[in-house]
Amino acid sequence: MAPKFESYEEFWPYYISEHRDPTNRKLHFIGTTLVMGMAVNPLLWPLVPVAGYGFAWFGHFKHEKNRPATFQYPKWSLRADFRMWRKIATGEIHRELAKADALFPADGSESEVAWPPRDQAA
Repeated sequence: MAPKFESYEEFWPYYISEHRDPTNRKLHFIGTTLVMGMAVNPLLWPLVPVAGYGFAWFGHFKHEKNRPATFQYPKWSLRADFRMWRKIATGEIHRELAKADALFPADGSESEVAWPPRDQAA
């Protein structure tokens, strides 16, 4: 269960700390990209939750081995997912992960592989 947060800005580092696994981040990035592409076609709107949550939840349960923050903080998690997408796309995600690690230290089980590579954006 996620800690109690009073604001989105308090929640953000926790959200990022729950996305240490690079495969989980890749799956979130793919799902969010699909959601943005599908959003322009109203016929695809019923499939948007499947694309977004399907990739994300598979990443959490199979790779990250944690419970998605969506269950406790649905609105903040949706907002944070788009923010994380932008941070991955611009190559800023590693800075955010370092900040999150300072507030929410890892248990030592996260992957050592960085994604996207530190010297380039997705």
